[in-house]
Amino acid sequence: MRAAIYGAGSLGTILGAFITRAGGSIDLINRNKAHIMALQSAGARIVGTVEFTQPVTAYTVDEMSGRYDILFLLTKQQENAAVAARLKGFLAEDGVLVSLQNGIPELQLGEILGGDRVLGCTVAWGATMERPGVCRLTSAPDSLTFSLGSLSGTPNPRLGEVKALLELMGPVTLDANFIGTRWSKLLINSAFSGMSAVLGCTFGEAAKDWKSRRIVQALIKECIDVCAAGDIRIEPVQGKDIVKLLDYRGPLKKAFAFAIIPIAIRKHALLKASMLQDLEKGKKTEVDAINGVVSAFGRKVGCPTPMNDRVVELVHRMESGELRPSFDNLKYFNQ
Repeated sequence: MRAAIYGAGSLGTILGAFITRAGGSIDLINRNKAHIMALQSAGARIVGTVEFTQPVTAYTVDEMSGRYDILFLLTKQQENAAVAARLKGFLAEDGVLVSLQNGIPELQLGEILGGDRVLGCTVAWGATMERPGVCRLTSAPDSLTFSLGSLSGTPNPRLGEVKALLELMGPVTLDANFIGTRWSKLLINSAFSGMSAVLGCTFGEAAKDWKSRRIVQALIKECIDVCAAGDIRIEPVQGKDIVKLLDYRGPLKKAFAFAIIPIAIRKHALLKASMLQDLEKGKKTEVDAINGVVSAFGRKVGCPTPMNDRVVELVHRMESGELRPSFDNLKYFNQ
């Protein structure tokens, strides 16, 4: 069985290092030549909440060859149409593409490759790239979990093999209600990644500041409300029913939910959103695939999403250079 991680940046490099260290065989593929050269010469250096160096097999995109039974996809969603079309030629006839991206990318990927050839996976941990070959794990070691499933509902014969590979890093949950799992991750990303990007801070800093936390809470509430309006059942995250904990109707439950937000995110307090990392590098972000998805679904089901709308607007203004990530941007939110 041949497996590869396509778009092996911070998350993919750490995943590949864990899999390889545990005895699995997987190729790490990235178009960043400096990163690939560092991996080839010195191995993957993992720092942060765990620390080790692991020799890995790494190639540039141009060095890819042959066909793979399993391809894990970790590129930015803006490129999905072109990437999926290219990877189609590298998938075995019975191969499967597994998206570990944000948002709900399986719909578009399934249109290109066929829904029965696409699996989705949500990742409950985060990372950043320090420099070529060196990646920082920013989540607690006991949070290295995955949720795996399909939007098509068609059983995939390679599901067990995908699960076994991921389990070389951490526990894997198979989800029958995978759309609900996608929305539970989207809830977290829209709230914490959105505010991390807007404010230029970590998840923990966004939760600690009281003014910022009010926006985080409003973003969470909008996700819960649009899912309720669209008859989507949000799945628990690492055994915690986030809707039960964070939804509210009256002031008492709202105050309780507000108080526990820093506790709920404590294992990922050091995480800096990939959107913020992109802004710092002058790149376009995935805001339309994260907060933009909440806004679009809200319009579809007739549920207002003013806070998510504002995050999308502000991040686009940052992409154009009109604004920069800063806590000063709190003034743009109506509270």
